[in-house]
Amino acid sequence: MEIDVQTLIFEFIGGLGIFLLGIKYMGEGLQKTAGDRLRGVLDKFTSNPFMGVLAGIVVTILIQSSSGTTVLTIGLVNAGFMSFRQAIGVIMGANIGTTVTAFIIGIDLGEYALPIAAVGSFLLFFFKNPKINHIGQTIFGFGALFLGLEFMSSGMSPLRGLQAFQDLTVSMSANPILGVVIGTVFTVIVQSSSATIGILQGLFSQGAIPLDAALPVLFGDNIGTTITAVLASIGASVAAKRAAFTHVAFNLIGTVIVLLLLGFYTQFVSYLQTTFDLGPEMTIAFAHGSFNITNTIIQFPFIGALAWLMVKLVPGEDVMVEYKPQHLDPIFLQQSSSLALDQAKQEVSHMGEYAVRGLEETNQYLATDQTKHSEMAMQLEGALNNLDKEITNYLVNISTDSLSEADSGRHTSLMNTIRDIERIGDHFENLIELVDYKRAHKVKLTDQAMKELHDMFDLTIATAKQAVKALENSDKEAALGVVQKEEEIDRMEKEYRKKHIIRVNEGQCSGTAGIVFVDMLSNLERIGDHAVNIAEDVLGV
Repeated sequence: MEIDVQTLIFEFIGGLGIFLLGIKYMGEGLQKTAGDRLRGVLDKFTSNPFMGVLAGIVVTILIQSSSGTTVLTIGLVNAGFMSFRQAIGVIMGANIGTTVTAFIIGIDLGEYALPIAAVGSFLLFFFKNPKINHIGQTIFGFGALFLGLEFMSSGMSPLRGLQAFQDLTVSMSANPILGVVIGTVFTVIVQSSSATIGILQGLFSQGAIPLDAALPVLFGDNIGTTITAVLASIGASVAAKRAAFTHVAFNLIGTVIVLLLLGFYTQFVSYLQTTFDLGPEMTIAFAHGSFNITNTIIQFPFIGALAWLMVKLVPGEDVMVEYKPQHLDPIFLQQSSSLALDQAKQEVSHMGEYAVRGLEETNQYLATDQTKHSEMAMQLEGALNNLDKEITNYLVNISTDSLSEADSGRHTSLMNTIRDIERIGDHFENLIELVDYKRAHKVKLTDQAMKELHDMFDLTIATAKQAVKALENSDKEAALGVVQKEEEIDRMEKEYRKKHIIRVNEGQCSGTAGIVFVDMLSNLERIGDHAVNIAEDVLGV
């Protein structure tokens, strides 16, 4: 039998591309339709591992990617929104949620792919309403998914007549580990288990691969999809690394268990196929779903042991930025407004310490160009935004009616201070963006300019630190020191601007470098202003 290799390759690669685009579009459309509340779903509904599993299933169905859910979870663990143990439940749920794609593929809608895509594109291009656009994007992705499958299936159909491919499937039937390796490697390359399982469903429906050879490839696909999470955890916190490796361990353990029972499992899938009269694509979908659900049921009671194992395998002290407030106990809102204000003040001081740490990390980023410092600073900035919202809500709930005149003054002062601390976070975020710009565009600052920036950074950090201490201890003397330091920052900024203009005129410094330098000075000077505002609230000015 003559095989047109070019057509085979073109149809397969083109189909795979359309399929991946369809998955991406469908996931993005669903995500936008649901609103960007996925972080909220994971944050709120992971109070215990079982709820974590349910949250993992829901979010994975919405974004059509178990790797995506795991990466999102790693971000939340890294940010301190979620503990490592909670993350394990979400990862287990993500493995169940990802099987939905295989079931969608199992509903054979290939012949309707083009009209489905057309409906989606009409909703995308002929309507101005964003909600309708998002629904259109989802429908277009759904159609593209089936269109891609049709092309892939057409490209793969001649394979069953190829002697080399027949020999490979015989080898995979005889040696299941070979099938697992092939599935793993292919999924690592394509970066989507949904795509590789779709290809497997196509091969199985063409009769190109028997069930006993297809199942090990399916298990390999599940292992391969964990690599995305491992890549996402590089450079992340220890807890985030543990979450990523838990995803790998969970799928590896499940695969080992099922390989030991492969004969029984193959019979079970064949039984499902004949009993429910399943088509070939749906047979693979059921095999995938039953494997991941069974794996979760088996390993769920051992979440504690899995967590312990990961702590041993990924050692290290975990440095985590805690996004959630530590001191805002709602019980004080009912009992005593004065005590509730004390709690809020403690939390504002905690927020101030984060702002100082963020400034220190930003200074380190400017000095070393190491992205770990900018990442930590951005985590701290995220924590500041969250604490700003939480403390403000807490203060709003403190009844101003029942406050004494002195407490009412404290209430107003804390409201102002929160705003100033949050603005410090915005300014060091601006500074990080300026350093990013400097790195990306290879902007060279003179040694003198760098020295001046570091001097001003040191003084600004010292000023912010003293303002937070003054706030914490209600120390008026320290607050007066902040006012003096801020006057020094203003003087320094004026002097360094003048020196910079001289450097530009003498051609020592490029115009772009000059803009970066002046913007950095300006942001540091504004941080000094916010530190003085905090100090003036302590002084009662």
